[in-house]
Amino acid sequence: MNTSVKHKVFNLLLILTSFLGYLEWGGNNRLFLFEAETEIVSKLLTNPLSVIHPFIILPLIGQLLLLITLFQKTPGKVITYSAISGLGALLGFMFVIGIISLNIKTILSVIPFLATAIWTIWYIRSIKEKH
Repeated sequence: MNTSVKHKVFNLLLILTSFLGYLEWGGNNRLFLFEAETEIVSKLLTNPLSVIHPFIILPLIGQLLLLITLFQKTPGKVITYSAISGLGALLGFMFVIGIISLNIKTILSVIPFLATAIWTIWYIRSIKEKH
């Protein structure tokens, strides 16, 4: 498999694993990120001002950037790093919240993204060293 295809596979995995994030809060409230994203996109189309918040916009932009790289001939490294940063802000924060609250479900839901992000960064850097 050539480097561009591998890079695209990593970026696709980043998108998919970002949907697995799980949150629980007050009372009996719980939500996977893919469920939250469905609500956000519908609100973005009907009432854009209601979803203007860094923890909403940055991850959404991150996912869009990763989606763009899937259609590039050679995925941009800077775009991938920027996307990981945007998504990582939210998912990293969720990981910290999970640790502080000792919520195993939240911690475990974020680990696939964090592991994929680290693996992707390692892969991109290994490409750089070979060239």
